[in-house]
Amino acid sequence: QVQLVESGGGLVQAGGSLRLSCAASGLTFSRYVMGWFRQAPGQERDFVAGISWSGGSTDYVDSVKGRFTISRDNANNMVYLQMNSLKPEDTAVYYCAADSRFAIIRLETEYDYWGQGTQVTVSS
Repeated sequence: QVQLVESGGGLVQAGGSLRLSCAASGLTFSRYVMGWFRQAPGQERDFVAGISWSGGSTDYVDSVKGRFTISRDNANNMVYLQMNSLKPEDTAVYYCAADSRFAIIRLETEYDYWGQGTQVTVSS
């Protein structure tokens, strides 16, 4: 079956960096748009970044543009989220997700598969 497993979360001070990883299995990875979402306590789960099948196109929510970078390694079925200049408001559980459609979509209901999430906590 399809599995998405996130790793790399943790506690970091404001201004620091973290790199999240998501290992995918059980799907034709190169035929899926991959997205990162996050959910803060008491909040809805929101889109953070997405990357096209080939990695040639990306999309970011405005609040992370210039600080976060999404990338993928289709040979190893991995997707990454490099997070720099972290802020306390970036604190959330981060999820990776896979979407079988061609275009990068920001709606979580469009994604087919989800990981279990990894906690990112940014202290001030």
